[in-house]
Amino acid sequence: MRTPIASSVTGVDIVTAPATTPVPAAPRDSPATHRPSSSRRSVACALAPAATALALGLWGIRREGSLWSDEAVTYEVAHRSASDIWRLLAEADVVHGLHYFFMHAVFACWEGGSVALRLPSVLAVASTAAGVGLLGRRLAGTRAGLLAGLVLPLLPTMQRYAQEGRSYALVCALMTWGTWLLLNALDVGGRKHWTGYGAVMLTAGLLHELALLGLMAHGITVALSRERLRPWAVTAAAVTAGLAPIALFSATQSGQVAWIGAPDASDLLAFAGTALLGTVCARLCRARNSAPAAVGVPALALPLLLLPAGLLLALSPLRPLYVDRYVLFGSIGLALLVGAALARCRRGTTAIASLMLAATVLLPFSHDLRTPGSRSDDVTAVAEAVQKMSASGDGLLFTPARRAWLLATPDAYAHLDDLALASSPAASGTLFGTEVTPAEIHARMLTFQRIVAVQDAVGEPGDSTGRGATKVATLQAHFEVCATRRVTRAQITVYARPGLC
Repeated sequence: MRTPIASSVTGVDIVTAPATTPVPAAPRDSPATHRPSSSRRSVACALAPAATALALGLWGIRREGSLWSDEAVTYEVAHRSASDIWRLLAEADVVHGLHYFFMHAVFACWEGGSVALRLPSVLAVASTAAGVGLLGRRLAGTRAGLLAGLVLPLLPTMQRYAQEGRSYALVCALMTWGTWLLLNALDVGGRKHWTGYGAVMLTAGLLHELALLGLMAHGITVALSRERLRPWAVTAAAVTAGLAPIALFSATQSGQVAWIGAPDASDLLAFAGTALLGTVCARLCRARNSAPAAVGVPALALPLLLLPAGLLLALSPLRPLYVDRYVLFGSIGLALLVGAALARCRRGTTAIASLMLAATVLLPFSHDLRTPGSRSDDVTAVAEAVQKMSASGDGLLFTPARRAWLLATPDAYAHLDDLALASSPAASGTLFGTEVTPAEIHARMLTFQRIVAVQDAVGEPGDSTGRGATKVATLQAHFEVCATRRVTRAQITVYARPGLC
């Protein structure tokens, strides 16, 4: 079994000695002033945030052995052969295809269970923090860069997705370095820089197609800079053309996002609060831009923060697609804005104290994020409950037929007979396997004395084939409830023939 898993310089002062011996003033960054070199400052702006993010990401990475259902899907699919993954993508989850192949390669190199599953996300957030630090330094100075880089790994959303085996943290890293390459292209121009920018943004879109919203945010930044709009438009068109085939094909699998509902009040309040904070920070740092960049922090960060999430929320009445993790890269903009605003403090100790206070206030929440209850479900806990409530030879039913519960822990269900299963997920080239006809399900159920039913998460799409109705009707007509237990979003119920509980 696999293991589950000065400051801007406003003038020049010249000190003069007697006419025969002119002595220029020492440069502010010269060794005479005992200040670190520019390269050492860059290293500090990247290394300190990356180390902080790495430490937070590795803290409690196993989450007490828990695994939520989306991670279980990644784990199981990544362990299929490359040809089986291709078969799956023709049926489902093409939007995550590149990530599945990437994780397939990770597990081929190291079978590290849940640590191997989550470590790429940890490293991606560390890379993002380093990139945000360098972006902040480039746009607003060393202090702003260091603070922005340290803010990013403290954000609760970043702490959460730094420890999930999905693609969202990787998209953040690519978006960060794509933004860096965009600034290079705006400052220097040239085909090499635009090609590099386009390649990184295309890769981000292949990991998750909603990364195109980040490309749109970059378009606003370029428009505000009034520089090199044409080469950006050509590059953006090339990236969009490269993603178009997958985007069009994924539209045929749109049933997979049918579970997304309209944003609720908490979604709207969270966005409004974040937008307000970002706007206030932008006003505080708008006048500060000591680096010779084509754009300032507000022009770069506000579009990243506001456009992706705001656009998905605005389009929700037409097609609900807003999920916070889909636009996780908006945190890059928030960190840049907060870091630049903190850098306005006259004393650096005030800014550091503010960060330490924020980390202290967030500590209980950070701790909770590393517990099994922090996610909406836990396939490991469901498997343990099924083992305790069942006996060897019992029947097993999933209602509806979404077998995410057993993907990462199949051995926990090996003593049970899956009564509806026709072909396993890997063998059928599907996410959750295929099932026999309703009549065959009914006939199989009647040959068992006891059946364990695992009811899927509330709000998930139902079974439109009639199989779910057959399962429920047969249980109600021929069995009685012996015991039931709720584990996260799953409900496990043991049924038996009358009198045999």
